[in-house]
Amino acid sequence: MTVADDWRTRLRESGHRLTPQRELILAAVEELGHATPDQVLAHVRQRSEAVNISTIYRTLEVLEGLGLVRHAHLSDRAPTYHSVTDHEHFHTVCRNCGRVTSVDPGVLTSLRDTLRDDHDFAVDVGHLTVFGTCARGCES
Repeated sequence: MTVADDWRTRLRESGHRLTPQRELILAAVEELGHATPDQVLAHVRQRSEAVNISTIYRTLEVLEGLGLVRHAHLSDRAPTYHSVTDHEHFHTVCRNCGRVTSVDPGVLTSLRDTLRDDHDFAVDVGHLTVFGTCARGCES
């Protein structure tokens, strides 16, 4: 079963209709990598003017509920969405230059184990964003 077949099956089994708009929105998230709803809208509008921002938000919510996309807060603005077909990762964001880096969750193994063992807590890495400053010499 392909990724496209999988998401179509998930939509149908959850009682949602398979619409051209949903297909365009999921394709946009996958093509853009990390994108805000406004960026998804701009991408979708290259193919169809029949989609508005409320459709984008509603569809992203449905797709996230089905486990097809995830979101992270990379700024104090709108969330950024990415496909779950991408490797699992978390993000670092430089407060000075705004650089966003995807980081393998393996670097958090010790922290995840401590939180699980000492606090009975499971970390949701896909929503994790760590803010700080990068070493690229950027200044505020």
